[in-house]
Amino acid sequence: MLVGALADAGADQAAIVNAIASLEIGAAVSFEKVKRAGIAATKYRVEVQEQHHHRHLNDIAQMIHRAGFSGVAKQKVNHVFLQLGMAEAEVHQIPIDKVHFHEVGAADSIADIVGACVAFDQLGIDNIVCSPVNVGSGTVKAEHGVLPVPAPATALLLKGAPVYSRGPAVELTTPTGAAVAATLASGFGALPPLKISAIGYGAGDHDFAEQANVLRVILGEPTGAEEAIAVSVIEANIDDLNPQVLGYTMERLLAEGALDVTVSPLIMKKGRPGNLLRIIAKPEHRERFVRIVFDETTTLGLRVYSAERRVQVRGFTEVETRYGKVRMKVSGDGQYAPEYEDCRKLAHTSGVPLKDIIAEANYAYLNRSR
Repeated sequence: MLVGALADAGADQAAIVNAIASLEIGAAVSFEKVKRAGIAATKYRVEVQEQHHHRHLNDIAQMIHRAGFSGVAKQKVNHVFLQLGMAEAEVHQIPIDKVHFHEVGAADSIADIVGACVAFDQLGIDNIVCSPVNVGSGTVKAEHGVLPVPAPATALLLKGAPVYSRGPAVELTTPTGAAVAATLASGFGALPPLKISAIGYGAGDHDFAEQANVLRVILGEPTGAEEAIAVSVIEANIDDLNPQVLGYTMERLLAEGALDVTVSPLIMKKGRPGNLLRIIAKPEHRERFVRIVFDETTTLGLRVYSAERRVQVRGFTEVETRYGKVRMKVSGDGQYAPEYEDCRKLAHTSGVPLKDIIAEANYAYLNRSR
């Protein structure tokens, strides 16, 4: 599905076909336009002459070395197979050089991994971000019998990545797909801020009634905004905590990387005064901040929900004032503000009121911009 999506987004199909042919594994690949739940997509078809051929990691490495495609793609293919080998070795508790790549070592799986790596190379992709992974549910037949979904190797490869299960009770992420994502993606999470240049859809074999069986890739150029667009909001109502402890909790949350932390006064049930502690965080940091709130405060429960954040591209420039240098934060539409910590430091060392330092910085920036 990934190879089909990359081809749909513009990867050179002939280059992928030639790369697979150069492996000499008895596999022939082709591309076909199909529809899944009404969505037009590209189906990557692999036809093989062999079945269940077992190979060791060294066998595959030698095959890749002899193949006729770029060194960059070869390096990616070897890294993917190494991750697969380590996962299989851990699942079966055997040395990696003793691992037999059963289904994964078969020609169709090799064609999947090589096809994906060659397509990424063709498109000039230098950074990959993967959405949370739908692993599916139910069971799947494998070399060692019936296994739960996700299969043991899939679960191990996706350790630390956000996963979920939705849709038909079938395997929606194989060890092969998990290895490609885990090896090549720089991170998992929300779509990063970018200017979209191309979109591609890759089709799976089945046409499910409840959802489109497609994988989508979105290509684009970074826009420069670094903050997360999708965020997690963590809230707790607190009415029995020393305010000093609450202040310390805020400091710790910010030091651990929270995007923002606020405390608002509340009137709680039975007229009790309290505070609303609210943390805005990147989704991948959510559980870390939940743990801190439980550790540092007296709350017995909290709320976690997803939200969207809109940010402008921002940068820094430096201005010279009578009291020293101050960094200015400047947004894409021209708004500006002095960096508080710089102004605070100058106010402390010079004895000049903070409000005067801020005014000096604004004045210096406006004069320089004219």
